[in-house]
Amino acid sequence: MSNAPVDTGRRRFLTWSTIAVGGVGAAFTAVPFIKSWNPSAKAKAAGAPVEVDISKLEPGQLIRVEWRGKPVWVVNRTKATLDALPEHDGKLRDPGSEEPQQPDYAQNGYRSIKPEIFVAVGLCTHLGCSPTYLPDSFGEQVEGVTSGFFCPCHGSKFDMAGRVFQGVPAPLNLVIPPYQFLNDTTIMVGADGKEA
Repeated sequence: MSNAPVDTGRRRFLTWSTIAVGGVGAAFTAVPFIKSWNPSAKAKAAGAPVEVDISKLEPGQLIRVEWRGKPVWVVNRTKATLDALPEHDGKLRDPGSEEPQQPDYAQNGYRSIKPEIFVAVGLCTHLGCSPTYLPDSFGEQVEGVTSGFFCPCHGSKFDMAGRVFQGVPAPLNLVIPPYQFLNDTTIMVGADGKEA
């Protein structure tokens, strides 16, 4: 055994060097691991809001866009369509839209921000099929109602405010997504400016 004096300075240097190298190694290991918790670019894009140009949307016309992998309809409702909405309230399952299928700002008879522009997720609330828009021939499905949405899969029927008729498999009105008007000709689907 040697009785040589202990070099405490060298010991401290080695201890701190080991801690520093270990810390750097831990950081290099942790960064990719923590980054893996973030959603992928594809996942971010799937949930991103979608801008819709409605400048060329004619009265009575419907356009479809995709948001979060779902079809979203934007319909320019005619004055005649809007005037006819209250006439068939007695045939609807939830005419006042009491079920929470729309944001607060669409909790009205038109289920929209602007009466003429209707925005809805185009999926039946029964099993998720996509109903067909019948702008002029919906009377074959519901007597006295000119236009609406008919789901051919199981026969569910919705009016031009996306409200479900009685006696069909769909239990709820169509879902109204969050949306806002950026200007008179552009809608942002998926964002309404009310997020926290």
